[in-house]
Amino acid sequence: MERRRRAGIALTLSSLSLLFSVTAFCSSYWCQGVRKAPKPLCTGAARESCIRNNQSDYNGSSSVVHYTWETGDDKFIERHFHAGIWYSCEESISGEGEKCRSFIALTPPADRGVLWLSIVAEVLYITLLLTGVSLMSVEICYYTSVIDGLKLNAFAAIFTVLSGLLGMVAHMMYTTVFQMTVNLGPEDWRPQNWDYGWSYCLAWGSFTCCMAASVTTINRYTKTILEFKQRKRNLERSLQNKQTAPGQDGCQAVWDIYIDTLHGGRGGAAGLPSHYGKPFPHTHCDQCC
Repeated sequence: MERRRRAGIALTLSSLSLLFSVTAFCSSYWCQGVRKAPKPLCTGAARESCIRNNQSDYNGSSSVVHYTWETGDDKFIERHFHAGIWYSCEESISGEGEKCRSFIALTPPADRGVLWLSIVAEVLYITLLLTGVSLMSVEICYYTSVIDGLKLNAFAAIFTVLSGLLGMVAHMMYTTVFQMTVNLGPEDWRPQNWDYGWSYCLAWGSFTCCMAASVTTINRYTKTILEFKQRKRNLERSLQNKQTAPGQDGCQAVWDIYIDTLHGGRGGAAGLPSHYGKPFPHTHCDQCC
């Protein structure tokens, strides 16, 4: 029951990590901030987010002089934006909806290779994490013996650790690419100030859950192996104390029968063979049995 409880904890953490990683990968809120955009000239009905002009005739001349009252920072308006792995979106100047552009197209050509590596690492991270979750689910629901469960547990731990390392590398590469895009990207996109968004926090939360699940899985595997070794030593010590003559082969036969019983999914609550109480062949363990 304790092993199943720890297996359930590892599966829950891995499932949360998978959910967080997929959500962050598909969203566009890794980074968000504000950038200044020039105001358009006011045409037609007066608007607040435009530059107002004053027109006047001089001595009936047909030439028109335009006077712009906004100067300096008054000629710009702040627009909120958010960017992810795939898209970068910002508020439209008219204030209705958003205008989105491909973040890959905004990235400087020298850094696009790093961005594609980040995308590939993210895909591998999700794939390995999904494989680990599948193995943990099979271990909890369908395995028939402790030995089979240990094999599934070992593979699940390997896939989970590898996915966590790939996720960490992918997140760090994207952070580097975004900072380079802020410094060297197009002039009409560069933000004045920015910070990390909820998708970025979700991505690192996914990495944290993944590593916690891998540590739990490895700990469970190691503890089960140590329990097997401790039981083997206790069984050998008990048989050697009660034997009338030394018989190491008999003790090994007893342990082999114990392992075969676990592999077949049979045995009592104490983990002893089903024919407990009968003498083992070719041994001197009749008295202890």
